[in-house]
Amino acid sequence: MQTLVLEPAWDKTIAPQDREHIEVLFHETKRVFNEGVHFIPIRQAVNHRGDLLISVLIHNFSQEDYLFDQKTLQYMWNEKIVASHTFTLPFHIIKQHTSMPWTFIFPKETVVTTENFTNGELKLINP
Repeated sequence: MQTLVLEPAWDKTIAPQDREHIEVLFHETKRVFNEGVHFIPIRQAVNHRGDLLISVLIHNFSQEDYLFDQKTLQYMWNEKIVASHTFTLPFHIIKQHTSMPWTFIFPKETVVTTENFTNGELKLINP
């Protein structure tokens, strides 16, 4: 059974309406896949430094914990690469049958464009 977990810092600071949005998204998507790691878009934004912020709900549907260390992600829009960067999550592991929200920050220098980037797709290049 899939479980929604919030990283402690998120749990303390998340706005009630954002929490509700994530919970609804979790319930709507927790049965879409039955294996693997998948990213469900929550929000996209550009910060004051020009970094691209991609918030997603990460679903680990597998029977095993997933090590998120040195994983390359590409943010795609209309089949074109908008940004590409390698990430390591601070907690490193996403437990089996666990879903959690996370924001990936693509540094400005890794972003090709910030025009027309909404409703894109986050792809894991090296699972």
